[in-house]
Amino acid sequence: MGEIWFGGKIYTLQQEGQTVEAVYTENGVIKEIGAEKELSHKYGEAEKKDLQGAVMYPGFTDSHMHLLGHGEKLLRLDLSELSSSQEIKKALLEKVADTAVGEWIFGEGWNENNFIDRKIFHRAELDEITSSHPMILSRVCRHAVLVNSKALELAGITKDTKNPPGGVIVKDEQGEPTGYLLDQAQELVKAIIPKATEEYLYTALKKSVQDCLRLGLVGSHSEDLSYYGSFHKTYGAFVNLIERDNCKYRAHLLVHHEVVDDMHEFGHRYKDSTGFVTLGAMKIFADGALGGRTALLSRPYNDAPETSGVEIHSKEQLERLIKKARDYGMPVAVHTIGDLAFEYILDVIELYPAPAGERDRLIHAQILTEGLIERAKKLPIILDIQPRFVATDFPWIIERLGEERLKYSYAWKTLLDEGLICAGGSDAPIEPVDPLLGIHAAVTRQIPSDPEQTVYQPEQRLSMYEAIQLFTKGSAQAIGEEEKQGLIKEGYYADFTILDKDLFRIAADEILETKVRMTVVDGTVMFQN
Repeated sequence: MGEIWFGGKIYTLQQEGQTVEAVYTENGVIKEIGAEKELSHKYGEAEKKDLQGAVMYPGFTDSHMHLLGHGEKLLRLDLSELSSSQEIKKALLEKVADTAVGEWIFGEGWNENNFIDRKIFHRAELDEITSSHPMILSRVCRHAVLVNSKALELAGITKDTKNPPGGVIVKDEQGEPTGYLLDQAQELVKAIIPKATEEYLYTALKKSVQDCLRLGLVGSHSEDLSYYGSFHKTYGAFVNLIERDNCKYRAHLLVHHEVVDDMHEFGHRYKDSTGFVTLGAMKIFADGALGGRTALLSRPYNDAPETSGVEIHSKEQLERLIKKARDYGMPVAVHTIGDLAFEYILDVIELYPAPAGERDRLIHAQILTEGLIERAKKLPIILDIQPRFVATDFPWIIERLGEERLKYSYAWKTLLDEGLICAGGSDAPIEPVDPLLGIHAAVTRQIPSDPEQTVYQPEQRLSMYEAIQLFTKGSAQAIGEEEKQGLIKEGYYADFTILDKDLFRIAADEILETKVRMTVVDGTVMFQN
């Protein structure tokens, strides 16, 4: 016996504006769509699922996030909503008071661009907050951390410590570390943090997935497998929660290049799937982030002409990594924010194309040029974009890049108009995981809290149809699953996001007030409000 979903507006997304009265599902698959009366007559034994006036869409999927990282943000001290250095200090003092001496203090999501004084704490200021706890505070981009002297001491970082490849230990005029560590320099401290237990990973993942379901996500493409000390232990947390404990959620896991050998040694291969947990492309970082000026640009930063960013890997190293992926029969998913990083990757994948029938994925693609777009159009690639970055990075990104580079920066509409396939994600915990915030940013190009309601690059605004497609069809295309998910259509997964408002009929600002009524995965209601 299956289910008939009816009693609301149902958008198939097969074509813009296309709706149906009802959907019949059976064993987690859409079997038929059409008129409610006809389906009820044909499937008389089916369970009736009355939407009660709500609006059904194909299930929203986040194409790029870190599920465990999002869970950690929910468990740890969240600094992302604080708007001054004074608030940060107060929150840290409160956390220290509740933490046993010697235990680590973790903070997530600080962003100096939210502060009037643009303050980045010095280790000495963190030492005033505590010198008896090692402290590590991750910047919102997760490409930089602040640490106190205790953490530097435990990591053995001194004035004589050289920058690791792909990282920067920021030092003062006397050559002493300031406690600000960029990109690969973070790993010097992270390496001495006690490894996460299986119980901790399960708890963080469960909290994350439950939050995603609450926000209407039926799945995520996530990159977590190399950060917690063991591929096997981390992968096991996903299988235990989602498969063993029947928490239905579609987790497509990118495999960081540092654990891709481990994956194969454990007997796994690309595209291996338990049903809900699938192993995906090999993940590589080509550069850093714009916030810490480590994204790799072809020309120096406008507000810091002494730097053009950081190569996480040299061009030769990128070649070796991508050739390794090809030897394993894998596509790659590469973090490329700056235009020079994007160019490096195009150079290499032109030499070593994706396996037949596969697409490589270039993640972020924020700073581009006309020439790079023309080259990208000739390759089987997906651009994995994060619309919400517009609401976070503007207006400070203008002074960082200069006006002349903006034409092809954050240029989502241009990319779609040029025929490139784009998928939509949040990059949580760097940004909020809520897909409605991403859709709002895509269609408005505004910061929700901005009283002036400034529209940044209005020519790059997407239609509602284009914006929703990023999180449905686009996410499916990113993993070659467009024949199974991303639409409401016969033969597709019975994955639905059900909202209380019709996104195609409301004013843009009402998107922010829209609530999730139900999240349905595999025909099962996994969240209901």
